[in-house]
Amino acid sequence: MKKISLLCGLVMAILGISSCSGVRIKEHNEWKQYFDQYGVTGCFEVYDNNKETAHYFDKERTNRRMCPASTFKIFNSLVGLETGVAPDEQLVIKWDGVTRWNKDWNQDLTMAQAFKVSAVPYYQELARRIGKQQMQHYLDTVQYGNKRIGDQIDQFWLNDTLLITPDEQVGFIKRLYHGELPFSERTQRIVRGMMLQKEAPDYKLYYKTGWDDKHNTNNLWVVGYVEKFERMKHVETKKEEAIPHPYFFALNFSTADTTKDLKAIRLELLQKLLDANDIGH
Repeated sequence: MKKISLLCGLVMAILGISSCSGVRIKEHNEWKQYFDQYGVTGCFEVYDNNKETAHYFDKERTNRRMCPASTFKIFNSLVGLETGVAPDEQLVIKWDGVTRWNKDWNQDLTMAQAFKVSAVPYYQELARRIGKQQMQHYLDTVQYGNKRIGDQIDQFWLNDTLLITPDEQVGFIKRLYHGELPFSERTQRIVRGMMLQKEAPDYKLYYKTGWDDKHNTNNLWVVGYVEKFERMKHVETKKEEAIPHPYFFALNFSTADTTKDLKAIRLELLQKLLDANDIGH
């Protein structure tokens, strides 16, 4: 049984959640109503770690490779920290003086600040400092999406060179949560900490958003995980302990309508889907 479990974990690590035969799969066509409510087309996948069950809406789309956009900041941060290019999440990269559409980017930023405001210029400079050789090494080692960089070290996750499926995103986040990626425990812990968006005594929500607006279409992501804490008594000490129950998810949707408030919609839609799985807060 242990050998089967290890094999399953390896398959998940390479291909994503749905590739493991031991995972129970449930499809939820009823979730279409949430996408229809906002007039968008998309998919959602959530993996219940404790029950080893993957829940899907539009399973075909969850296996379609797409531009990761700013969700790649998770991977970029891991490589920057692991290589020492960023000693920690307080690495400051100075503003280059170019005024951009997002005013939050037009200043000196630490990695933690840049991650929070999804500052593309910061992470482009980080990638340049990492270099193609080191970046390619980790893309290959992690087996991240199609693993392609092409000729532009500061554009490949934005220009459709690097592609990844929602299912692969879920598998990647699962490995990050369990500290199973080929990075140090410290590196993975720092990046998990930067992903924290919402916290309550019995609940934590971690995610990174992404937005690709090429080809006259807006393609949006939210990838991350939920931790629900269940109070249980320790068998020996009899003391009550908070036991985490993690759920890993990827939301992806697209629309050509530029009049919608997509920044708000992606989080509202995520909340509805988490609520439908009884893991909202």
